[in-house]
Amino acid sequence: MCAVEGRRAMLLQCGMDGDAGEAARRAASWLGAATLESLAELNELGLALLADQAAAPAGEPRALLREMGTLWRTLDPEARRRAAAVPYLLLDGGFAERERWRPPPPQVADAAGALCPAFFTVPRTIEVARLLFTWAWHLARAESAAARLLLGMPAGCATLIAGCTLRHIHSLAERHPEWLRPRWPAQPQLWRGLLLAAGSGEPRALARARLHGLTMLAAEARRAAGVMPGAGAAGRVAGAPGRAALTSPAGTASTAPSPRSPVRP
Repeated sequence: MCAVEGRRAMLLQCGMDGDAGEAARRAASWLGAATLESLAELNELGLALLADQAAAPAGEPRALLREMGTLWRTLDPEARRRAAAVPYLLLDGGFAERERWRPPPPQVADAAGALCPAFFTVPRTIEVARLLFTWAWHLARAESAAARLLLGMPAGCATLIAGCTLRHIHSLAERHPEWLRPRWPAQPQLWRGLLLAAGSGEPRALARARLHGLTMLAAEARRAAGVMPGAGAAGRVAGAPGRAALTSPAGTASTAPSPRSPVRP
């Protein structure tokens, strides 16, 4: 119970002001223990996958991988858990890209996927993609507000993903591991700040690093919903969901299982 309350307190601490803060405060009141624990578990897997990729023999490494390779080795297990305990997913599977989740003929989907260069090439990529896609699918079906808040998944994409079968989701993970990418791969300074804060264990530094990511995710969600930056209700595209779409109905708790838990189709 202490770990669960600590994660809820972390959400509250991150959200002191602004749109991201409001979303975090609301989320703290209804996100269930299983959802928060699964989120942290997937983030740990994602950070380990990034470290594996940074250590893989290759040509000139990406800036993000250079940061990860250098800093990850300095973190002890407790610091790595602190890095994973952010109120959003550190990986992305293209959950804001509607075309990926529509049911086109298989040959069309495979051709589209082949155009996306892979970020991860290490052996565990498909395993992590399967776990992540399965968890995202469950959230889209059972707790779409949590999917939008934690995964940056727009409502339209949540509807498409929820309409997939589990067998199809697993098939997509196996055919398209190149869809799996770190969130904000072009922002190595954000990752550097998170890992340095996690290594120090300093609460204020951790709060700043987590709020930075939460603010970026909230901005992405607003853009996906058709809301101009800094705009209120008047800035929304007609028919686009507002910020309230990120909240769960009162009294509802998310019950997402562990990403390692078996789910039957």
